[in-house]
Amino acid sequence: MKNLLVTGYRANELGIFNQKHPGIPFIREAIKRRLIPLIEEGLEWVITPGQYGVDLWACEAVIELKKEYPQLKLSILAAFSGMDEKWSDEKKEYWQDLLKRVDYYGLVSKEPYSGPWQFKARDALLLRKSDGMLLVYDDEAAPGSPRYFRESALKMRDEEGYLLIQITPEDIQSVAEDMQADLVDAQEDMTDWN
Repeated sequence: MKNLLVTGYRANELGIFNQKHPGIPFIREAIKRRLIPLIEEGLEWVITPGQYGVDLWACEAVIELKKEYPQLKLSILAAFSGMDEKWSDEKKEYWQDLLKRVDYYGLVSKEPYSGPWQFKARDALLLRKSDGMLLVYDDEAAPGSPRYFRESALKMRDEEGYLLIQITPEDIQSVAEDMQADLVDAQEDMTDWN
C-alpha cells in the first residue's frame, strides 16, 4: 500500500472543543501505532481531508513519525477554500502551523463553501487517491460524519480489495492504559534515582 487515507470524527463529535483535551494524545498515539507497521511495509503518503479533529491529530502523528521515517509524506486535500474562516483564533493558528508542515495541500474546490457537493467531490477524490483507509470510528455509537467514509470503504473493499483499518474506542482505551502505565514506570524510575 502506497497511499493511506486517515480520517475519523470531528472534534465536536467527540466532545472535544480545544487542543488541551486529555484524550487527544491517546488518539494521536493510537494512530501512530497503526501507521508504523504500514510505513515499514512501504506506505509513502498519508492523506487527510483536514477537518478539525481526528484528521488534524493524524497530521500531528505523521509529523512526529517523519522524524523516524523521513520518507513518509503528508497531504491534506480540503473540500473548499476558507475552511477555517469561522474557527476560533486558537484553531486558526493551529491550522496554519500544520499547513506549514505538510508536504502537499490541495483544494478540491477553490471556491468558498457553496454546498455539500464539495464534500462529496472531496471524498470521492480521497478514496480514488488512496489504497486503504485508517478510520477512527465507533460502530456502537450514533453514526457521525465518518460513517460515509466507512460505508464507501466497505463497498470498495468488497468490490476491489480496498483496505479498511478501524481504530475503536477500545483501541484508544488500551493505548491510554499503556501510556499511563509507562508514566507510572517512569515516575518510579525517577524516585529510584533519589
